[in-house]
Amino acid sequence: MSTCSRQNEKLIEGWKAEEGKPFTGWDFSYLDGRMLLEQPPWSYSTRACELMRSSASVLDIATGGGERLLSMRDSWPETVAATEGYPPNLALARQRLEPLGVRVEDLNNDEYSPMPFEDGEFSLILNRHGALHVDEIARMLVPGGRLLTRQVHGLWAQDLLAAFDATPQWPDATPQKYAPLMRAAGLSVVDVQEWSGRLVFTDVGAIVYYLKAVPWLVPGFTVGSHTANLMALQKQILSRGELVYEARNYLMEAAKA
Repeated sequence: MSTCSRQNEKLIEGWKAEEGKPFTGWDFSYLDGRMLLEQPPWSYSTRACELMRSSASVLDIATGGGERLLSMRDSWPETVAATEGYPPNLALARQRLEPLGVRVEDLNNDEYSPMPFEDGEFSLILNRHGALHVDEIARMLVPGGRLLTRQVHGLWAQDLLAAFDATPQWPDATPQKYAPLMRAAGLSVVDVQEWSGRLVFTDVGAIVYYLKAVPWLVPGFTVGSHTANLMALQKQILSRGELVYEARNYLMEAAKA
């Protein structure tokens, strides 16, 4: 076996090890120093804390493992609830949040399923990277209640997807889509901020871990099925030192009339 073949086999072996690593919650700390994401000039968490301090109740949609909601605990109102539908994250969220009095509902993260909450039950609804079921959100808010959402833009890292012969699944997931839907549901859009920045990987194994953790970006991705794509990226990283893609997010805040 040639030296080149042995090197390639070693690379593939390392990538498969990354592919098999577990991922729970919404915690990418394993990639610290290997995946670098620029941050927008606005802070979702800061604004969420401001709104919670002036609210009587809050619902956190698609809370993941509850890690971000927990990081804002000092600002929680009297009543706190959350939803999560991915079983490993749901178990983690319940373990972390329920002892603190948080109601955690098992609920699919989509734009169609009704939510098991009363009309006007919440004065604030938070949604960070979850599906936006606008009609249900409007129904659950009290008059004057607020929605704060940070969303991944539908064209997030489309250049990374292209490296795997994939295209964005929801390219229309933009403020231009949701603002009219919010208005039609009786919500007044009070703030919209869009941002684009750099998503940087320092090694190809980090990309493997990332794509397995976020499987909807490249459906069906495995090291075995995309070995040629990974090898092409390996050549690029040897010449460039890092791989840089375009990250895109947006923040929207709306109020119920």
